[in-house]
Amino acid sequence: MALLQISEPGQSQAPHQRRLAVGIDLGTTNSLVASVISGSASVLKDANDQWSIPSVVHYSDKHASVIGNAAQEKAADDPFNTIRSAKRLMGKGADDVRESWLAEHYQFNYDGGSIPAFKTAAGEKTAIDVSAAILSELRLTAEQTLGGDLVGAVITVPAYFDDAQRQATKDAAALSGIHVLRLLNEPTAAAVAYGLDSGTDGVVAIYDLGGGTFDISLLKMQRGVFEVLATAGNTALGGDDFDNAVADWIQAQAGVSQLPDQGARRQLLRLARSVKETLSSAMLAPYELKLNADITFKGELSVQQFNDIIEPMFKKTLAPCRQVIRDAGIAKTDVQAVVMVGGSTRVPLVRERVSQFFDQTVLTDIDPDQVVAIGAAIQADVLAGNKPDSELLLLDVIPLSLGLETMGGLVEKIIPRNTTIPIARAQEFTTYKDGQTAMALHVVQGERELVSDCRSLANFELRDIPARTAGACRIQVLFQVDADGLLMVSALEKESGVLASIDVKPSYGLSDGEIEQMLKASIEHASEDVRKRALAEQKVEGSRVIEAIGSALAADGDQHLTADERSDVDALIENLKQSLEQDSSDAIKQAIEKLEAGSSAFVERRMNASVKQLMAGQELEELERSLVSADDLSDS
Repeated sequence: MALLQISEPGQSQAPHQRRLAVGIDLGTTNSLVASVISGSASVLKDANDQWSIPSVVHYSDKHASVIGNAAQEKAADDPFNTIRSAKRLMGKGADDVRESWLAEHYQFNYDGGSIPAFKTAAGEKTAIDVSAAILSELRLTAEQTLGGDLVGAVITVPAYFDDAQRQATKDAAALSGIHVLRLLNEPTAAAVAYGLDSGTDGVVAIYDLGGGTFDISLLKMQRGVFEVLATAGNTALGGDDFDNAVADWIQAQAGVSQLPDQGARRQLLRLARSVKETLSSAMLAPYELKLNADITFKGELSVQQFNDIIEPMFKKTLAPCRQVIRDAGIAKTDVQAVVMVGGSTRVPLVRERVSQFFDQTVLTDIDPDQVVAIGAAIQADVLAGNKPDSELLLLDVIPLSLGLETMGGLVEKIIPRNTTIPIARAQEFTTYKDGQTAMALHVVQGERELVSDCRSLANFELRDIPARTAGACRIQVLFQVDADGLLMVSALEKESGVLASIDVKPSYGLSDGEIEQMLKASIEHASEDVRKRALAEQKVEGSRVIEAIGSALAADGDQHLTADERSDVDALIENLKQSLEQDSSDAIKQAIEKLEAGSSAFVERRMNASVKQLMAGQELEELERSLVSADDLSDS
């Protein structure tokens, strides 16, 4: 008799075998891969016994791309073909690249489509291509160490990555042959690692200052549940900026106005980075800058001088810290712990000032360079099905509100910022004009009241709507944000069942720092936005009233109004039209009220006529029924 091997759906047929999954911290400066081995998450070392690799790729026309340390060594000799900090350009457009400091160090093709490309000896390479090469190297390390093929990976991204940047990350993973189990916000990944290790419950701040990005998140942690209360940050601030500032200082001290080439700049940046790292544990860092074959400039940089150089950049991290506390509706005293994440948090000034801001000693128990990868590995182990009894639950949030454009250029927010994801929310809309058979839907992102002040994400149309009077159709618009923060929008006309939908993969082009600027602008212009919205709403209402009364007048105005009455109503309509050209919501409101009052007699007469017509129809039906009944009686 044959035997069947039975297993639970989705689980391995050999229960003792683990499905190989990893967590990947795809960083701006360095990248890591980690996995859970024998119940413990740890970072995996590569063939060179290194637990992290520089996020650098060198391209050559003669050899395959070189990645990591080997690529970094080629930076000085071949700077244009040695790409670093590509993460800063993920999901960005040509305008962003031109404004980035990377434009000074590389040659770009801005005409190849929506995604600008680095010009290299191996051809044009986008930031997605560079990231894919780094991910391929991490996948190779993982498969060689773990001894098998991966079922997938959890890849971390800055909490403030928008849809385009997240989609670009998933595209890079697909190119590298990695199945993405989930994109996980870096601060949340750190909370997973730190929370499980420390057993901390309550509100925790995750201060994440990496090579190219800064994030601050407040998370409520209780019994394995990690809920992001609020998040903010700066997508263009990190250790790279510290390095550039120190490099500029050294160059100025050496009296060099301009370096001979990009190779010299790369050498200077490596020197600056070395000086910065030295000052994490010393009070003075000597350095030597080789100007040419015969001249070397020697100097030293003190901790105090270094602090003066970077303090303006550090202060930019405090505004988002204040913002998340306001957004979460808590006081600083409610924050029970502050976790430091990212290599740039090793800088003593950063730790000292963050401790002062939160009025408590910051926590650095877990290596700030490894904590994100470790947290991602723990989540990957759960998603791979290796821990079916795990109670770990992650509740991320969306960074900016999502909504639709409505009449008057107004934004109707469907999902407010800091809403926990995954999330699905629906709202009903209707048609504006009689006989309307199509509706254009414009999906936007932002905190302002007017579409012109928000970011456009996508446009699509719902067609074949039944032609009915204005306001009669019921159109349900559904917003669905998945666990990766990606959005799908659909529109359904309930009577006919007509459906249209779109996966929002917005065009590349969110400028550096736009998210935090949008949030700041929403606060600064709050009162102004309220006034503008009130004005726009009154203009929409005024136009609606003019159209409704105008249609009624065209249909039967002469039947229910005398010439003088018609002239008075026409004058009131003209008065309202003139008020719509002004910027006074009160004036428009008063004009609407005057028109409605002045046309009330006309509206009443039309209504009475309609009722009489309806009653006449009913009387005729009653007469017909009576005649039928009489015939039936006579027949009987």
